[in-house]
Amino acid sequence: MKAFVAGATGETGQRIVKELVNAGIPVRALVRNLEQGQSLLPPEAQLVLGDVLKPDSLREAMGDATVLLSAIGARPSLNPTGPYQVDYQGTKNLIDMAKETNIDQFVMVSSLCVSRFFHPLNLFWLVLFWKKQAETELQKSGLNYTIVRPGGLRNEDTPDAIVMSQADTQFDGSIPRTKVAQVCVASLQQPQAKNKILEITSQPEAPNRSWEKLLAEV
Repeated sequence: MKAFVAGATGETGQRIVKELVNAGIPVRALVRNLEQGQSLLPPEAQLVLGDVLKPDSLREAMGDATVLLSAIGARPSLNPTGPYQVDYQGTKNLIDMAKETNIDQFVMVSSLCVSRFFHPLNLFWLVLFWKKQAETELQKSGLNYTIVRPGGLRNEDTPDAIVMSQADTQFDGSIPRTKVAQVCVASLQQPQAKNKILEITSQPEAPNRSWEKLLAEV
């Protein structure tokens, strides 16, 4: 297994790269700036230049990767097309390249509440709407997929246990980014995670459960 990570220098992407390295999985980390990538990512990761909005750059960047993890997302800005371009078109470009290169599994970090059009987050240029459209593209692509929908993202880790459920069953709550990264990497190692949507939050009162038990109920 060799992983390709898009969005590698983002807050969640950095943690995904670190979890892959900790798991002994070789990583190709997509960056737009090598110096920035070197300052943020572990030296064990192989940095590759490219941009999800430039499909021609992805072919060489993906190289011999066998699995793809995407943690891309539009940054807050005044550009009303940002979520469409990044969350939807960027994901679609990755899906097209994953099909071309016969990627074994595509893990996508999405968000809770993407199915709720009238959610307040859609005031940010329909960001949840475009994430949902990207999910749909992945589901109909024919690729093996895992869609991870985390609650509100926290930078600090906590000992709280992960709560995992089926699509459109959790509508609030939060989770540390490190735990999101752990779910993404575990999804590569657990056959039960394929072709599922995993909604995840963390709660202090929730019991600690194995990946097998968490996934068995989704």
